[in-house]
Amino acid sequence: MLRFVVWFLLVVNVAGFAAMGIDKLCAARGWRRIPEAYLLSITAFTGAPGIWLGTVVFRHKTVKSSFRRRLVLATLVNAIWFVALRFE
Repeated sequence: MLRFVVWFLLVVNVAGFAAMGIDKLCAARGWRRIPEAYLLSITAFTGAPGIWLGTVVFRHKTVKSSFRRRLVLATLVNAIWFVALRFE
């Protein structure tokens, strides 16, 4: 079970990181973007480290304060979810 959880976390966080990179590329080229709701849902469902790393590495969505506030909130949801599972 632990092996599955580790792989799941790895896949979700790599997907979150990749989503930030793809969205940055789409923004730079004027292509259709990945919805913020999708990025935030990845954050809330265990992908917070990948999304945060993508924000730093790609310097993407660092100025947009509304997204940053919701990103912090989604990260808190992620942390609460982990704590709840830990004590179950």
